[in-house]
Amino acid sequence: MKKIILLLALGAFVAGCGEKKEEKKDGFEVSRTKSEEKKAQTSEEVPIDLDNKGVGPIKNMDLPNEIDTEMASRGEAKFNAICVACHMVDQRMIGPAMEGVLERRSPEWVMNMILNPDGMLREDPIAKALLKEYNNAIMLNQNLTEEESRELLEYLRTL
Repeated sequence: MKKIILLLALGAFVAGCGEKKEEKKDGFEVSRTKSEEKKAQTSEEVPIDLDNKGVGPIKNMDLPNEIDTEMASRGEAKFNAICVACHMVDQRMIGPAMEGVLERRSPEWVMNMILNPDGMLREDPIAKALLKEYNNAIMLNQNLTEEESRELLEYLRTL
């Protein structure tokens, strides 16, 4: 009788400790909570700062009310040639979305980031915060002229 009870207890123990089978799926799957999704869509850690002019050659910039469409067109071509590798107009990618950038940063800051990304990432607090937010993906220096960066800025004004 003791043997039967012992065998039944051992059987129940083994059955209770059975391996849980998980269905394996091919490919890659990401599961995010709502707060992670919201954080992925917005830049919660980096403040909006229109007074910060950044670090670089551009100290003061007065933009005309009217957008220069020819200049913006040249800027768009430049954006599509070099910037789209890391930036999209309306979505985060390797770098921030460009739509509304001039509502978050001053024109001087934007141009200094284009012209002097190394110095900005070393010395500017917002550039440092963005670097951290975007997993230390640095903005490479594209060696653009002030005129080319101004064309890019004019295109960004149209977004």
